[in-house]
Order: sequence, then structure tokens, then C-alpha cells
Amino acid sequence: MSAYQIEKLCYRALHDLEFREALLRDPTATLAVLPLTDEERDLLTRGEVGRLYEMGAHPYLLSHISRLRLFGVTGEQYRERMRAVAARPTPGGGGNAVG
Repeated sequence: MSAYQIEKLCYRALHDLEFREALLRDPTATLAVLPLTDEERDLLTRGEVGRLYEMGAHPYLLSHISRLRLFGVTGEQYRERMRAVAARPTPGGGGNAVG
């Protein structure tokens, strides 16, 4: 996965109204032309922000997905999915530092 491409998408969605509207109107077609893997496209369309975070995307930039209601992700869903990641044990013990 390229965390950079996911982060770039989140940043662009916040700052580029046409791009944001395209994502809201037809996310599958909009994602199809971006340099993303099939897995990334699938995770985005399912709103799996927790998994994208685990794969290296920054949580602040991922939060734009819920702020803009992209891929059907609400603020509550964003928090739940990120907390679920934080609650998982890490190889060194304890949880992750996502609040």
C-alpha cells in the first residue's frame, strides 16, 4: 500500500471541490482512475479507515473522510473503527495510540 496516495486523496478531497463531488457522486469510477491498488480501492469504498490507518495512512488525513462524509463514513463510524484498531494488542504489548 502507498499511504502517500491515500493521504493525497484525503487532502485533495478536502481542498478540491470538484474531486470531492466526484467521490460523492460515483466513488468507484473516481477511484478507478487514481494510482491505487485494488485493496486500497476496496478499503476506501467500504470506509475501512481503521485498516487504512494500520497500513500507514495518517489518522488526521483519514479523518477528512468522515468530515466530508465520503464513502458513507460518519464521525461516529470513524471513531469506532479507529478505536477498534487501538484496542488490538500490538506485537510489543499494549494497544496503539489512537484516540
